[in-house]
Amino acid sequence: MSQVSTLTAGFADDVRTYAAAGLDGIGIWEMKLGDGPDDDAVALLRESGLGSATAVPLVPSITALPLLPGPEAARERTDAILASLERLAAFEPAAVLCFTGPGDRETAVGGLREVVAEAERLGLRIALEPFGPDGVEHWSSVETISDAAALVEEIGSDALGIQFDAWHLSNTPDLFAEIEQHAGLIAGVHVSDRREPTRGWADRVLPGDGVAGLPAILGALDRAGWDGFYDIEVFSDNGSFGATYPDSLWEIDGRELIERGRRQLLECWVERRVAAYAVPGEEME
Repeated sequence: MSQVSTLTAGFADDVRTYAAAGLDGIGIWEMKLGDGPDDDAVALLRESGLGSATAVPLVPSITALPLLPGPEAARERTDAILASLERLAAFEPAAVLCFTGPGDRETAVGGLREVVAEAERLGLRIALEPFGPDGVEHWSSVETISDAAALVEEIGSDALGIQFDAWHLSNTPDLFAEIEQHAGLIAGVHVSDRREPTRGWADRVLPGDGVAGLPAILGALDRAGWDGFYDIEVFSDNGSFGATYPDSLWEIDGRELIERGRRQLLECWVERRVAAYAVPGEEME
């Protein structure tokens, strides 16, 4: 589970609660680490037995994000990400997430090259996240898996992969073909479901509660060979990001959210093989 899903809990509480709930891993959000030092947090994670999924740095993009606070200058943002990599390396994450940010692609690519070079030095992998068609202009110059794959090829480093996010990509045309074609580049997978109608970018629901078609997506990822974490990442705004939804999942007990999320993801997983065959142009088996 990605720590933003239990937004109001602290790092130590998340680690203990996730481990007690039988989760396999935790997606660390740097904002939950506080000012450091991180020795106790690293020790707690190791003692918990949890794996370390995709981590999210305090500044998650090269160019500024209009909907989130943070530095405006790409130079300052890139420097912040470089510092975050140094800090997050101690937690040995499977990957560290990064958006290009919107706007000037050349600036974003230049910053991303620096970030990838630092990741190579630290033995980390960067997971470039496409945002998908809804609201991409606020977040990224990369909309699809193929867009991200082209940028990975341009930079030319094994330390750069792709963060697959089911909420962002569920309505991408030819999604299953893109998964099959570029599966080897996937560095992390975020899972949540899409409310219909969706009220905003921070209005997501737990697996199985929406219209994203998660069993088919999980089936496609499974058939393509993904064997890493399926990391539940739920934004459900309670006013923290500018919208207050009366049914915000961030307002329910964290243990209940974790138990429901785990149970419902496993239910979608069980359904994946049937759903995986419901792909246009393929016959049922």
